[in-house]
Amino acid sequence: MRIILLGPPGAGKGTQAVQIAQTASIPHISTGDILRANVKAGTELGTEAKRYMDAGELVPDDVIVGMVGDRLDEDDAAHGFLFDGFPRTVPQAESLEALLVDRGTPLDVVLRLAVPQEEVVERLTGRRTCSQCGRIFHMVFDPPTTEGRCDDCEGSLTQRDDDTEDVVLNRLDVYRAQTEPLENFYWERGLLRDVEAVGDVSDVQARIQAVLQEYGQS
Repeated sequence: MRIILLGPPGAGKGTQAVQIAQTASIPHISTGDILRANVKAGTELGTEAKRYMDAGELVPDDVIVGMVGDRLDEDDAAHGFLFDGFPRTVPQAESLEALLVDRGTPLDVVLRLAVPQEEVVERLTGRRTCSQCGRIFHMVFDPPTTEGRCDDCEGSLTQRDDDTEDVVLNRLDVYRAQTEPLENFYWERGLLRDVEAVGDVSDVQARIQAVLQEYGQS
């Protein structure tokens, strides 16, 4: 299976990506991980990417896609892959499409985790982090026994600056602006499938597996 996973912040992409990759026996590929590995290893592409990073500039798409191509050459990707967080733009999607067509390994499906905005806001604004040990709680889904205190070390619980409602709403606006053209790109190719991502993690995973079964992955 060759899969791309899309969804807004707070949709549960990370959790679901791990489950999908394990069930389908394919690697969960993060372009951030690829980038860091290439820079650390001092590869030609990694050295080129580091020049842009050191200058505070975005790494060009052709460099990122080149790293993706090298990653797909590794043995564990021989029978498929799952991309989470890539591509982010239509030009990246076009480059990835050309790369996969050249290899004769086109995408099977693009899964979009669908979550109502009010649900995303509740998920993200309800998070609290222990200031001492770093444990994360949720005021609705996983509240501490004592309000404002960590169950493990009794440290005070704080809300991250980027988890306030105003910031979350802005992040969602930015996400929609960036990804709507990308979603249209895959919809026009008949690859985009929505999965309702509300409810227990296991329920969402079951819905995902039901879609993947249509493509031959049980």
